[in-house]
Amino acid sequence: MEPHHTMQRVVESAPKAHSRERTFQTCNQPNEFNELSSEQLELMAEAGREVIECHRVLSKSDSNIVAEVLPAEHTFYEYDHCPAGDVYDRETHSQYYYHSHREGEHGHFHTFQRELGIPEGVKPIPQSKTEGMIKNGDKISHLVAISMDKLGFPIGLFTTNRWVTAEYWYSATDVVKMLDHFVIDHSWPSWPTNRWITAMLQLFRPQIISLLEQRDANLERWAREHSSEDVLEDRRLDLTSHIAISVDDQISKIQSALEAG
Repeated sequence: MEPHHTMQRVVESAPKAHSRERTFQTCNQPNEFNELSSEQLELMAEAGREVIECHRVLSKSDSNIVAEVLPAEHTFYEYDHCPAGDVYDRETHSQYYYHSHREGEHGHFHTFQRELGIPEGVKPIPQSKTEGMIKNGDKISHLVAISMDKLGFPIGLFTTNRWVTAEYWYSATDVVKMLDHFVIDHSWPSWPTNRWITAMLQLFRPQIISLLEQRDANLERWAREHSSEDVLEDRRLDLTSHIAISVDDQISKIQSALEAG
């Protein structure tokens, strides 16, 4: 398979503060592609075609996935949400924003499902509440973050502790139920970027599930080792699981699984 990467305008990165993050060992890549149903593999394959198509059409206008959401002057400050006010679909109640503050990447997208878009019967686990959570007034759930390089291509996925985004904490099993509900079905600020981020959560669904499962396991381990702290608000624990990704490799693995029957 020919790589889909094309040279594009480099987006300027915000300056990074010295990293203070505590992360866990990289999540293992799932090896059960051959155990997925043909229907699930076809959905992932279609998502892969959508991801490539979004990169293709943006490259024709010398743009990329990240550049589409940055301020018009193509500069932005560390931690600033891009676009301002976040991207929110009022029908699906899915939400995302892009920002920059970590070493080893240009920045990353955070994806969320808001309370009105969470499947019926899914509730947060019993937990403490912070002022930020109460201020939000919404039992929002963080799904996964997507790391991007300076050319606007995805290079990794990761999950975060609750305090990072002031979300409500749902079990991994329940967050998985939300994945298929994440859809950004409008054109602001960029139709290609909105379609791309929707497709990314389908294309890498097996990895996201593995990340969420490891997130919970790592959080439980951290809680045992630091029993005097509220683990969900422990600033020493930022990233709870992470994994490197490649769109081309993922599509190749999906195709091999489909061909294997």
